[in-house]
Amino acid sequence: MDRAISRDIDWGIPIPIEGYEDKRVYVWFEAVLGYLTTSRRWAQEIGLPDAWKGFWSKEATSYYIHGKDNIPFHTVILPGLLLAIDRNLKLPDRVISSEFLTIEGKKLSTSKNWAVWIPDYLENYPADSLRYFLTVNGPESRDADFSWREFVERNNGELAGAWGNLVNRTLTFVHKYFDGRVPAGSNAEGQRLLAEIKSLYAATGALIEDGHLKEALKLVFEQVRACNKYFDSQAPWQTVKTDKEVCANTISVCIEAIVNLAVLTAPFLPFASAKVFQTLGLAEVSWQWQSVPGGSPVQKPEILFPNLDKDVIDKEIAKLGN
Repeated sequence: MDRAISRDIDWGIPIPIEGYEDKRVYVWFEAVLGYLTTSRRWAQEIGLPDAWKGFWSKEATSYYIHGKDNIPFHTVILPGLLLAIDRNLKLPDRVISSEFLTIEGKKLSTSKNWAVWIPDYLENYPADSLRYFLTVNGPESRDADFSWREFVERNNGELAGAWGNLVNRTLTFVHKYFDGRVPAGSNAEGQRLLAEIKSLYAATGALIEDGHLKEALKLVFEQVRACNKYFDSQAPWQTVKTDKEVCANTISVCIEAIVNLAVLTAPFLPFASAKVFQTLGLAEVSWQWQSVPGGSPVQKPEILFPNLDKDVIDKEIAKLGN
């Protein structure tokens, strides 16, 4: 199917063909070249005029992330333009396109104020709560809806109730019963749990690289729930009174699980993960298995995710359209 590349408007880039000077280049035909021109301008501004080539070499991996209505411009027009300029330029190879997102069942509209404004949001709620919600409930493979009710429920149930609760009760336990230092030890059930978490580095890493962010985050939170289940089944609040070594084994496993879950959630919840790393005294963390040596000091934990009052729902919905 042919696509027109001109428009009958009075602004934009003129068509450089005699007799068509009154027409303009369709913005989505020329705008996609901004990826190339901006990288070249950046390289000039930093004083490394050839630095842009690293983004456009055949060895590079390029990601183009956008809504589904932008697919033709990134899979047909942009490759065509790049081939016309230089056949050695890297063509798009990771086109990650989402479906549409509505708000409370209606199409988003900034002009009608049917929108959630980020500056307003950040004055009241953690950035990670929104990052989490838009990942697990985002329009990755089908249209999705942003609902304040579901946002509050997921924040309270999954972030505060599962992940935040695991971190808080484990590290608070360390301060109460182990003088604020990581106990050493392990047990068979704990080793099985840690092995499952360790396998996520490869599994979730591959999913993230392929653009399957929702599935990656779901896998990690399955292990968050598994770790909470482990904590409950081991009942350290009881073993601390009857066999402190058994209790230490449980808490040691939980801390090792927590630090690695913090690494695995860092691409999605960077601010919460940074708090966990700081609390456990980890300055440099990379995408690989982490350990916290026995005897290491633990800071008193902060609340990662506060529970949100249900009144938030009606208050935020009332802002829409006004």
